[in-house]
Amino acid sequence: MNKIQKELFTLQDLKYRDFHAKLIPTVDKETIIGIRTPILRKFAKEFYKTDKVYEFINSLPHIYYEENNLHAFLIEQIKDFNSCVLAIDVFLPFINNWATCDMLSPKVFKKHLPLLFIKIKEWINSENTYTVRFGIKMLMTFFLDENFDISHLKLVKNIDTDEYYINMMIAWYFATALAKQYDKTFPYLEQHYLSDFTHNKTIQKAIESYRISSDKKAYLKTLKVIK
Repeated sequence: MNKIQKELFTLQDLKYRDFHAKLIPTVDKETIIGIRTPILRKFAKEFYKTDKVYEFINSLPHIYYEENNLHAFLIEQIKDFNSCVLAIDVFLPFINNWATCDMLSPKVFKKHLPLLFIKIKEWINSENTYTVRFGIKMLMTFFLDENFDISHLKLVKNIDTDEYYINMMIAWYFATALAKQYDKTFPYLEQHYLSDFTHNKTIQKAIESYRISSDKKAYLKTLKVIK
């Protein structure tokens, strides 16, 4: 593991570290190396071809933020669905920030949507903040287009939490749902089914979206909760 850490430090960009550390306040800056994502993804792609990959994946917990991101990028390359899910279930409790959580999106999931949906329901019922956030993110990624069902909205709405990083993901989910399934999603804003915080954040994100028309944005603005 020390050898891998040394290799990661050769990719360090200190200015990027100082900038990026401000975006992930739940992570100690001293544990951030400072590696730009495309460079780390390239490293992960090459590292996955080596015989050390599973030794690294089994070496939790990691010390550095980029080690966790590398772990996520390696999991993404696992081609067997069950093996991928098993690796994710082991890894999720060690995630301590929104960025690592959100960058994990295995391509194999697309081929196993019914099984994935079962896991999503399990993840969003977890007591772990980033496990829940990951579950919502997967629902948003894979089930807002042709695989969308109106019951999915209720599934997310029913998540009852004060956790900031879960509520921000709920807002992101509903804002994206407004962009892709507006007519079915809009009642959740019009009837104010979400908490005040999540409701207003959803509207904010929807207004920032280029996929929602100006007239719809104008009406959404009138629904903001003013205190």
